[in-house]
Amino acid sequence: MKILPAIDLYEGKAVRLFRGDYEQMTVYDENPVNTALKFKEAGARWIHVVDLEGARDGGTPNMGVIKEIIDATGLKVEIGGGIRNMETIEKYIDMGASRIILGTSAITNENLVVEATRLHGNRIAVGADVKDGYVAIRGWTQKSMYTLHDFCENMQMKGVKYIICTDISKDGALEGTNRAMYEKLTAKYKMRFIASGGISSIEDIRALKDIGLYGAIIGKAYYQGVIDLKSAIQEAE
Repeated sequence: MKILPAIDLYEGKAVRLFRGDYEQMTVYDENPVNTALKFKEAGARWIHVVDLEGARDGGTPNMGVIKEIIDATGLKVEIGGGIRNMETIEKYIDMGASRIILGTSAITNENLVVEATRLHGNRIAVGADVKDGYVAIRGWTQKSMYTLHDFCENMQMKGVKYIICTDISKDGALEGTNRAMYEKLTAKYKMRFIASGGISSIEDIRALKDIGLYGAIIGKAYYQGVIDLKSAIQEAE
């Protein structure tokens, strides 16, 4: 299993939200490149980056910082937040992104998912951010009409290979991850799932690995010193 330490960007800074609430934001690094280099030093091979402003409002206000992270680390970087057209997808791929995550646009513009997957295959992932059983959009501020399972069924039919699945109620709460949800998903679908939200112990890592997940994202647990990133990577691999 792959460990993907996370950098959430807001106004060019590395931040974390509590359960997706933009009013409960903590700034952890004024220069996210420093955080990315620490990830590399700990043995990370991937970084999960989200443009929070882009996710909520559309657009790519943190694209410059993301390019700096890619250039400075040489690591594989997956990027989400505000990616709602082919032009933005192509820009990120041209600057060296390894995987592009479609979130809101996977709900509001399904043709984009089909076209992006046709052109870029395994470099396209879809985000399923779950709130009360439904997939949320626009930076988690709105609930869509899709249940998680309806959404996954639809994405699998469209050829999507990777799903980043977040239980919003767990995100940033350091209360453990939703193991039961991931177990059901991996048993039911052929796609590769990356777990996100609430991962806060080596036991969580071990359990997700045993379930058979492709990857796990570590966010607040790293920033709060609850999980040692190097140990988590070694456990996962």
